[in-house]
Amino acid sequence: MMTALAVAGGGAIGALLRHFMNGAVMAILPLSFPFGIVAINIVGSFLMGVLTGVFALGNDPSQTMKVFLIVGVLGGFTTFSAFSLDSVMLWQRGEFALSLLYVLSTVVFSIGALVLGLWLVRVLSS
Repeated sequence: MMTALAVAGGGAIGALLRHFMNGAVMAILPLSFPFGIVAINIVGSFLMGVLTGVFALGNDPSQTMKVFLIVGVLGGFTTFSAFSLDSVMLWQRGEFALSLLYVLSTVVFSIGALVLGLWLVRVLSS
């Protein structure tokens, strides 16, 4: 039961963070391109790298805290379903180049951010 509550609580926090970050990014860059979702996926991937790196160093919190942070907060914060919808919407509007740019930039930079997060933890911990 504690695990379910940890996921639900973390998910609510992550979803609120996603909502506010998306709004802030889109207020700065009010274009038809979904920069907010790209930024969220990159930041979420970076944070996943940092947490994974910290946990791998033996700074292992309880299982409930891990589920709260990774499944709850980061699961609620990152937006792969929104990413998928935005990709298809760009494609259906005939914006094929933007759709491809969106998919490639999100995937490449999100994976890069995760690697950067892992690297940062390793450098700072040595």
